[in-house]
Amino acid sequence: MENIIPERLRADFSERAVVDTAGLPWIPSPQAGVDRRMLDRIGGEVARATSIVRYAPDSCFSPHTHGGGEEFLVLDGIFSDEHGDYPAGSYVRNPPGSGHAPFTRDGCTIFVKLRQMRSDDETHVVIRTGSAKWIAGDSAGVTKLPLFTESDGPEQVELIRLEPGAEMPLYACNGGEEILVLSGTLKDSGGTYGPGFWIRNPTGHQQDLRSETGATYWRKQGHLPGQTPTAENG
Repeated sequence: MENIIPERLRADFSERAVVDTAGLPWIPSPQAGVDRRMLDRIGGEVARATSIVRYAPDSCFSPHTHGGGEEFLVLDGIFSDEHGDYPAGSYVRNPPGSGHAPFTRDGCTIFVKLRQMRSDDETHVVIRTGSAKWIAGDSAGVTKLPLFTESDGPEQVELIRLEPGAEMPLYACNGGEEILVLSGTLKDSGGTYGPGFWIRNPTGHQQDLRSETGATYWRKQGHLPGQTPTAENG
């Protein structure tokens, strides 16, 4: 497959984006055995980017430093680096200036966000969600697993689980929102979203969510600008 890198992809954060990631092509990275499904992007190979990344068995990525930080959720398999192994469900934040040499023995897939942290963010997070404690949500049939809360800002990351028939009260996406459906099916006034759907709601969007069958999803809030970013300020 030709290695085509779009330098601006869904780069207008004032627009809502809904993507069925299963329908996207896999685009090779510079490293053999590592391919990407690109969700949004500003820049070339070094970019502010949100992607699904697939590592083939016995593949690796060159040692690198995280300019602008790295945040990822392991979707399947076991992702590893010199600091440890991260099985499916692991959530990791590597702050700006950190670095590692990632690899996998048996293959894995991760959802990853690059160069999207504040320059003064020094928080390193590793949560293996399979053994973490969930808490009650804001309405009946809703539980949450907090992953990260910014100490002096609006950014918040969590896993949310809806039991069959549960719904979230209507809310405004202040500071924007991203959702990745992990299992089950979500519905809102705009459509139905199964596993692998990625949704990016702009700031001020009014979001309603419900699930007839039950669903689990990753959600990040309060982190998006209200205008179209540029490569310089993004």
